[in-house]
Amino acid sequence: MFDEADDIHPLFAGAPSTTEFKKLRKRIVRQTREAIEQYGMVNASAHDKDGKPPRWLVCLSGGKDSYTLLAVLYELKWRGLLPVDLLACNLDQGQPGFPATVLPEFLERMGVPHRIEYQDTYSIVMDKVPQGRTFCALCSRLRRGNLYRIAREEGCSAVVLGHHRDDILETFFMNLFHGGRLATMPPKLVNEEGDLFVFRPLAHVAEADCEKFATSMNYPIIPCDLCGSQDGLQRQQVKQILDQWEKNSPGRRQVMFRALTNARPSHLLDPKLFDFQNLALKPNENDENSGEIPQLR
Repeated sequence: MFDEADDIHPLFAGAPSTTEFKKLRKRIVRQTREAIEQYGMVNASAHDKDGKPPRWLVCLSGGKDSYTLLAVLYELKWRGLLPVDLLACNLDQGQPGFPATVLPEFLERMGVPHRIEYQDTYSIVMDKVPQGRTFCALCSRLRRGNLYRIAREEGCSAVVLGHHRDDILETFFMNLFHGGRLATMPPKLVNEEGDLFVFRPLAHVAEADCEKFATSMNYPIIPCDLCGSQDGLQRQQVKQILDQWEKNSPGRRQVMFRALTNARPSHLLDPKLFDFQNLALKPNENDENSGEIPQLR
């Protein structure tokens, strides 16, 4: 499937020919396709009144995860396995030193339809967030609001993000340790306004695989200096904990992720998820038929 040199999207041009990379690529493509199918991200009948396929806004930050997302979605579309139109989008948030020409030049070279949007949310975050507090919450809200607006303007039905398995795990433990709730980033949700889907097709893909893939493809990775400039972030602390668990017991991350797909409400403590009040014993049919009280033995 992946070995024909003339059967390839430009995003995969120059891909390493090693067996290791081919296995990596196949694994990421398979896991992404599984997530798309498992969580119903594509509906075969989801066409507009003109018969056009649905359109997805693929958010591209310039990091390893979003590059992997873009490449794999185009791989699936190239293979005829993803009947949607894709529009790549980068939101330039005005961070000092951000290489504004890297992504548009890359997308032009790859022949990928795209929209580059400039919105100086960086100045707002720096102005509004008190010294010593983290930027992430406000930065994320401003970014998401702009992406929703762009999706509507471009006629997209979904905003597609590059969060992977490890992002989902870290968010779960952040909610557990700091938020007092069992919750994480779902692979599929509807925004508060109810007019857009939010998809995370890399939900089953490991961060390490994204890093290996993007590095092997030599994509022009752009670091996020805004988040990376802060020390002591809760997410960094959780990541360190998970790294240590994985080091002590290889495969632990995948086991924990599998647990998120295998919840048992009757074995938790939330009465909104399970009706503990009306939980009753099964009637004893023998007692009902005889009308007699059984004797203790």
